[in-house]
Amino acid sequence: MANNKKILIVEDDITISSIYEAKFKADGFEVFMAVDGARGLELAKSEKPAIIMLDVILPGLDGFSVLEEIKKDKNIKNIPVIILTNLGTEEDKTKGQKLGAADYLIKASLTPGQIGDKIQEILKIK
Repeated sequence: MANNKKILIVEDDITISSIYEAKFKADGFEVFMAVDGARGLELAKSEKPAIIMLDVILPGLDGFSVLEEIKKDKNIKNIPVIILTNLGTEEDKTKGQKLGAADYLIKASLTPGQIGDKIQEILKIK
């Protein structure tokens, strides 16, 4: 069972990930961070967080590929994954949903507080 207080942030923009790290630590989460898709996948497998925040545009393995790999792995496939990106096309949203994302959020249109609320909402449903 995943520890309810672990969150994994897979984001290559250090400024953005630092903002979310501070927000989630303040909310009582243990925060793990990865700056590329391969490392994010490793951390998902080793830490089994309660929830994963995943960017799409990443060095190496992109976010959609990471999500696909997570959903194939029986040990981590039930961890909710929120895609947090600036790719806001309907095509991208549909792809994220088809791959099993719990939600698809656009960075530019939400504050860290709003994203924190979404995470709490998803963890309550889980």
